[in-house]
Amino acid sequence: MVRDDEKRMMMMMEQEQEEEAVPAWLSKLMGERFFGECGAHQNLRKNDKNVLCLRCCLSLCPHCLPLHPHHHPLLQVRRYVYHDVVRLGDLEKLIDCSNIQPYTINGAKVIFLNERAQSRSSCRGGTGNSCCSCDRILQDPFHFCSLSCKVDHMVYEGERLSSILHRFDESDFSFSQFEGLRVDSSSELVDEDNTQFAPNGSCSNTDATASNSVISCEANRNKNKTKTKSKSNGFFHSLGSRRKGAPHRAPFC
Repeated sequence: MVRDDEKRMMMMMEQEQEEEAVPAWLSKLMGERFFGECGAHQNLRKNDKNVLCLRCCLSLCPHCLPLHPHHHPLLQVRRYVYHDVVRLGDLEKLIDCSNIQPYTINGAKVIFLNERAQSRSSCRGGTGNSCCSCDRILQDPFHFCSLSCKVDHMVYEGERLSSILHRFDESDFSFSQFEGLRVDSSSELVDEDNTQFAPNGSCSNTDATASNSVISCEANRNKNKTKTKSKSNGFFHSLGSRRKGAPHRAPFC
């Protein structure tokens, strides 16, 4: 009887440890450095790894997809300003994304996978709502700026991750979801629309200001480059089209 009780206790402890452990796909999603060069397709263009197989816990590039088992669930990772994001509609099928501030890119809400570096002045100057993990300024009523911040906070507080994990339907992440998508110049599988980025809700927080300033700076920089190029081309064109007359020599004395 004692041995049976010990076995039951051991099984219960193992079960609790499994429930508390971070699933392999979630650990890979938060720890992987996406958009790196695929080692299997180094000689091909647009070989950035931006798709995660939730079963194999492997990151794949667009050239890997036709070779990978099509019945495996696949999750697409997108990128904005060197940060990895996932569509809220996809991520919330896997895990509870409540209290994580979403943003809007290409007309769809997304969640940042990891916290973003910020200056100390922005942290100290914030007087409103902030992330419970990294102190980034947020809109009300959100408490986390990224998925990793929420997971890290729950682990630190001793909360069970099993309470926010969902049993997802693998058919929702099938290979067919990538049909109709193209590979753009930045090596990212994207929809046929223009990129737009804004926080969900009002644009009064620091993230909105920063992102808008980045967009406006890039637009002005491209505009200035176009003007400079057009002016320089016109300048050299005018020099090239100038015809010199026959040289006149001074008369011999």
